[in-house]
Amino acid sequence: MRKELLKKVKRIVVKIGSGVLTCEDNGVDPVFLNGLASQIAGLRAKGIEVVVVSSGAVAAGRPALGLPDRPRTLPQKQAAAAVGQSRLMRAYEEAFSGYDLKVAQILLTRDDLANRRRFQNARGTLDTLLSCGIIPVINENDTVVVDELKFGDNDNLSALVTNLVEAQLLLIMTDIDGLYTADPRTDPAATLIHQVGAVTREMERGAGGSGTNVGTGGMATKLAAAKKVVKSGVAAIIFAGKGEGNLARVMSGELVGTLFLPAGEALNRRKHWIAFTIKPAGNLVVDAGAKGALATHGRSLLPSGIVKVEGRFARGACVRVLDTEGIEFARGIVDYSSQEIEKICRHKSGEIEEILGFRYGDDVIHRDNLVIL
Repeated sequence: MRKELLKKVKRIVVKIGSGVLTCEDNGVDPVFLNGLASQIAGLRAKGIEVVVVSSGAVAAGRPALGLPDRPRTLPQKQAAAAVGQSRLMRAYEEAFSGYDLKVAQILLTRDDLANRRRFQNARGTLDTLLSCGIIPVINENDTVVVDELKFGDNDNLSALVTNLVEAQLLLIMTDIDGLYTADPRTDPAATLIHQVGAVTREMERGAGGSGTNVGTGGMATKLAAAKKVVKSGVAAIIFAGKGEGNLARVMSGELVGTLFLPAGEALNRRKHWIAFTIKPAGNLVVDAGAKGALATHGRSLLPSGIVKVEGRFARGACVRVLDTEGIEFARGIVDYSSQEIEKICRHKSGEIEEILGFRYGDDVIHRDNLVIL
C-alpha cells in the first residue's frame, strides 16, 4: 500500500525537529544537514518538490546567549531565535549548495495563515519558489511572535503548511522510530505501529511530551499534526530523522516509521483552513436539534438552534460550535457578530430583520463555512 500511495506524490512537506537537527552542543549538525541535502537532491531529480519546515533557530542561538538550558521565557526564546535564525539558514545554504540546490527562508506566524489574503499571498510565493527549483525552509517567526499568534510548535505549523502548499504527503522527522503502542523509553514491551487508519483518543492519551531539552513538541503534537493532514486527504509518516538515508527509504516505500492513512472523506482546502488554521474567537452552544441538523444532515446553523453565546467576536470570525454538554463538534465562520447573535438566538430566521433592523441572511453559519470535526 505504501508504494502505491507514494507513486502519486509530487510535492511533500518535510518537518525537521530540533532534536534531529542539532548536535550535543546545540549547534546545527552539519553531518545531518549534508545527508538531508543529498536525499532531497535525489527526490528533486525524480521530480518531487520539497518544502522544509525546520525547527532549530532557538537551539542554534542559545549558546550565544549563554543559556544553560532551553529558554523558558518568551523574550529569551525570541532573542535566541534572532541570533540563531541566520546561523540556521547559513547552515542550510552551505549544505544544500554542495548539491547545486538553493534555499529560501520563509518566516510565518499563525496570523499570516489565519488571514485569508495573506494565506493566499504566502501560497503564491511558495508556488513560485518551487517552480524555480528552490527549496523553501519555513519556520515560525519566533522573534516577533506573541502568545496569541503562536502555532504552538512546528509540528502544527507543518500540518498547516501542508494544506497551504497543497502537498500530497507530510513527513515528520523526529528522534524516535515512529508511533509505539507505549512509550519505548519507559516500557520495554512497546512495539512500533507501522500503519494507522485513524488517530484514536487512546493513542492521543498515550502520546508523551518532548524527549529532549531542545525541542518543544512530543509525540502528542506529532499525532495532532498527522490528524490534521489526514482530514484533508493527505498521508503522513512519522519516522526517525537521523537514521541512515531514512528520508530516501521512506520515499521508496520501505517499512520505515508510522504511516497515517488519509481520511476517506477529505475536507476541501477552505474547510481545512477553517477547522485548523483560524483561531476561534468564541463559542456558540446549540441544542440537540441543531446539532443533529448540522452533524447528521449537513444543514446550516440557524439562530433558532442557538442557546448561548460565549465570548465577543465580529461578523466573519471563526467560532467553536458546542453541544449542551460543552463538547465541540464543529467550527465555522459567522455571518453575525456575538452581540447580534445574542439578540436573535432562539428566534426564527424570519424574525431577524424585525429584531436587528437589518438582515445579512437566514443563517448564523452557512453550511459552506461550517466544518464538522
